[in-house]
Amino acid sequence: MTDASFHEGGEAPLNLGAEGVDDLQVISTLTQDAVFPITEMSWRASERRFALLLNRFRWEDKNAASQRDRPFERVQSLLVIDNVLGVSSQGVDRSDKDVILSILSVDFETGEDGAGQILLTLAGDGALRLNVEAIGVSLRDVTRPYKAPSGQAPHHDD
Repeated sequence: MTDASFHEGGEAPLNLGAEGVDDLQVISTLTQDAVFPITEMSWRASERRFALLLNRFRWEDKNAASQRDRPFERVQSLLVIDNVLGVSSQGVDRSDKDVILSILSVDFETGEDGAGQILLTLAGDGALRLNVEAIGVSLRDVTRPYKAPSGQAPHHDD
């Protein structure tokens, strides 16, 4: 069995940028239920850049996969947040290197003069808060899609 290809999915790899709240909402939707090992977080204070290597569910392909009776997919993506002045976490044990985290949402809380905080809400009551000068976020797929290990789309009890 081989991994799915971008051609089979009929979609090119994502490469998106967000410079405003509406753009950030699109990235939030696409990263919902993305999982990542705690070891795949990188904060480079000198570059004012925070990055996560995510295994994200391909929400943009969910309906096509359902209609064509093919597996749901995940893909590794790089979520990069620029203009970061500081990072704090809540409910995240950074000393446990085996922890797998899951993103529920990515939101922006407005401050003064375009500055504010990007809040990554995590499953299990965790959160990452990034103080930013301005919204500067990118999401880029860095691998080919692969069959979702669960074989299913994430579901929520709404």
